[in-house]
Amino acid sequence: MYKVLSSLTILCLGFVVNVNAQSTQKPPLHGKHWMAITGKPLAATAGAMTFQKGGNAVDAACAMLAATCTVWDVLGWGGETQALIYHPKLKKVIGINALGVAPTGATAAYYKSLGYEFPPEYGPLAAVTPGTPGGLLHMLAEYGTLSLEEVLKPAMELAAGYPIDAQTANMIERGKDRIKQWPYSKKVFLPHLGEEREAPQPGEIFVQADLLKMLQKLVDAERAALKKKKSRKEAIYAAYDRFYKGDIAEEIVRGVKEQGGLFTKEDLANWKVIEETPLSVNYKGIDVYKLQQWTQGPMMLQALNILENFDLKKLGYNSANYIHLIYQTLNLTHADRDFYYGDPYFAPAEPMKGLLSKEYAKQRAKEIDWTKNNPKTGPGDPYPFQGETNPYLQYLEKRGYTPAAAGTSFQITDAQSLSFQQLPVDAAYEDRLWRGTTSVEAADAEGWVVSITPSGGWIPACIAGETGVGLSQRLQSFVLDSSYNPFNVIEPGKRPRVTLTPSMALKDNEPYLSFAVQGGDVQDQNLLQFFLNVVDFEMTPQEAAEAANINSNQLWLSLGGTKSADRAPRAGSIVIHSQTPSWVKKDLQKMGYRITTNDRTSGPINAILFDKKHKTMWGASSNHGEDYGIAW
Repeated sequence: MYKVLSSLTILCLGFVVNVNAQSTQKPPLHGKHWMAITGKPLAATAGAMTFQKGGNAVDAACAMLAATCTVWDVLGWGGETQALIYHPKLKKVIGINALGVAPTGATAAYYKSLGYEFPPEYGPLAAVTPGTPGGLLHMLAEYGTLSLEEVLKPAMELAAGYPIDAQTANMIERGKDRIKQWPYSKKVFLPHLGEEREAPQPGEIFVQADLLKMLQKLVDAERAALKKKKSRKEAIYAAYDRFYKGDIAEEIVRGVKEQGGLFTKEDLANWKVIEETPLSVNYKGIDVYKLQQWTQGPMMLQALNILENFDLKKLGYNSANYIHLIYQTLNLTHADRDFYYGDPYFAPAEPMKGLLSKEYAKQRAKEIDWTKNNPKTGPGDPYPFQGETNPYLQYLEKRGYTPAAAGTSFQITDAQSLSFQQLPVDAAYEDRLWRGTTSVEAADAEGWVVSITPSGGWIPACIAGETGVGLSQRLQSFVLDSSYNPFNVIEPGKRPRVTLTPSMALKDNEPYLSFAVQGGDVQDQNLLQFFLNVVDFEMTPQEAAEAANINSNQLWLSLGGTKSADRAPRAGSIVIHSQTPSWVKKDLQKMGYRITTNDRTSGPINAILFDKKHKTMWGASSNHGEDYGIAW
């Protein structure tokens, strides 16, 4: 039976619910007033506490973001925040770009001089400047209603000491050798130094005294500003200034430099959160929104444009032909992502008009071979679709690509190309592919909706001095060679092209679906299939979140590895659900796929669907991992 705690409906593990004769491992979540979903139960509770104080969805999302950073839900306070916010009064979706930038001195020549083919995975030289604190403070100041002190209270209580979960505690233990390289990390993460197990035990009270002091400084800055009769917004920005320009910034810079990093005071002081207009396409009457091309999000929009040319229901959910179509579509969109996406605030300008045009999608759709996988798939040429000539043909040729035919995509012709080699899909590769983060979803009865995919500063994190702030590792998503991607070459002040990709959809100009997922390069693979499950196959959000997806390994990885072979595509490698029928597997093998199976291939996805007819919300939360939702 369902357990009711206070006045909250809680999304628990292990329940089986029948909806339209379909069972799900977790029950669907229903709410009328508000909904809070994120990657860990304690963080979801922080959202619920904030709603019960009278906060709106932005307040609750910020409280959950602060809590997820504090409990190290595959991110820390020095990471990055990417968000979409639906503003019910303006009736529009707002993009929040709170991704840090490469610091002074972070050039391709510098990293090549250290022997790197890609920037490092860990440590101070892997760090972009902190973005999450600025993103949180900006969202709260501009669109929240509560004070910073009220919103940070749950996170501060957690920093003072909380019973650490087994997943995080064991992650610390596995990463302890690397953690010991950094003195401030060792102090925080390894309370039992010298014992057999040096990390905290699951359930042990984990205290982060330095982090608590840092958060208190933010609250003190707000209080001091309010005493001077500053407005609520001005007081929150006073905390912002203390983090990026005051004593907190000074200690971050000092601690990073001490450990071999490149940060300067100017790097932090000059950094700003950017509000931007998201990119969008219309799919079957639904407007789907993604952040701009500094994320991988537009590849899902490109995929929807391609898939719009096919009758998906006629193919049948997860039939061999449906799986083949999804995989080939991902081949095309990943190839474009890998070569054309980058920071839109730096030259050169990415060809997004061409990439997102319906005509370009129709051309790409015609290139799909229905008989077999194409291991040669390369980027298309979007420039003619925006009235221009492609200026980067020399880079494509350097990588072994030539045009397949006039007006079609580039194909790999170099037989020595890494894409033709049977590179391993081993545990190290899968870690790089799936390298995690978390997601935050919140909505309220007033109409505010928030979707966030924060990340960076995951364990093992290098902590910046005596701040408790775990540094981002996102610098590794840059490339050092223009032939890989001329738009994503590292420069000081530039943002790397990230995998992080919150999603939102409107129907009849009103919120329809808000959704996000963790999981590195597979995020938009899973979000695409979740969206199709809801829209084309009429699944409930919880059914769609648990439904069997396929995952492609035919892409250039965005994270991890030190050599090209570590990141190169595994052409034809596909992950399908372990219960996929044998005849589907045989058909896929005939098409040239190398199959591996898994019993869960869907996420973890968190989502909120808005039931316009009943004026209620349906919530969904992954059936694996620790993702959790609360509603009222």
